[in-house]
Amino acid sequence: MHDDEEDGLDAHYSRALRKLQIALVNVQRRLIAKDERVLVIIEGRDTAGKDGTIKRLTEHMSPRETIVHAPGKPSDREETEWYFQRFVPSLPSGGEFVVFNRSWYNRAGVERVMGFCSEKQAKHFLKIVVPFEDMLVRDGLHLRKYYLDISKSEQKKRLKARHTDPLKQWKSSPVDAVALENWKSYSRARDEMLERTSHPLAPWKVVVANDKKIARLEFLRDLIASFDYSGKDEEPPPDRNIVFEWSEKKRKLLAP
Repeated sequence: MHDDEEDGLDAHYSRALRKLQIALVNVQRRLIAKDERVLVIIEGRDTAGKDGTIKRLTEHMSPRETIVHAPGKPSDREETEWYFQRFVPSLPSGGEFVVFNRSWYNRAGVERVMGFCSEKQAKHFLKIVVPFEDMLVRDGLHLRKYYLDISKSEQKKRLKARHTDPLKQWKSSPVDAVALENWKSYSRARDEMLERTSHPLAPWKVVVANDKKIARLEFLRDLIASFDYSGKDEEPPPDRNIVFEWSEKKRKLLAP
């Protein structure tokens, strides 16, 4: 691709991103005025682009009402608590827009695959998470769940970049070393999680994220479209080849 073509694509991306971020600000103003509570869960494979997606989501939102929570390693005390207890304090209050960069779904993904929890604990989580989320939504919480999916070859390329790009080395972790080795295990865990925990009050949306910029735009477009705001009818619909509600029929679109 020639430099002028790349510049043209970058300019198109910047214009589209700005337009969506303006719409997002309008959405948030409406949510704040109505004292609504919003929780957006962002999950996905290692290197799927969660951090970059969240950055574009939140960078122009109200700093007072927008909160990003990234769960860390549980303390000894938290290990003895009801599993969801460690997440409840971070749930939004009226007017707040909270983003979970990973969430309670750690138990269905990385914890399960890496052996950080027992198989019994993982199975129990898959049984109780839907009633828990139903309770939150029926109480008025706006819950949105997104899973960023990438191919194995794309993950391999991005993992390599983490070790060679000095600006990305902070992202490296011990889990990276076995991400590719455990690819099939993560795929099985992902598939069961989506199948068992996508439900009418909080369905999973899958974002095909091999192209980071396209994925960001379509994620924002879909998230914005899930709320009411002034000018909503003027926006094009999300590309359903990029972001779609999980279903058994859509399983074939996921990276194997």
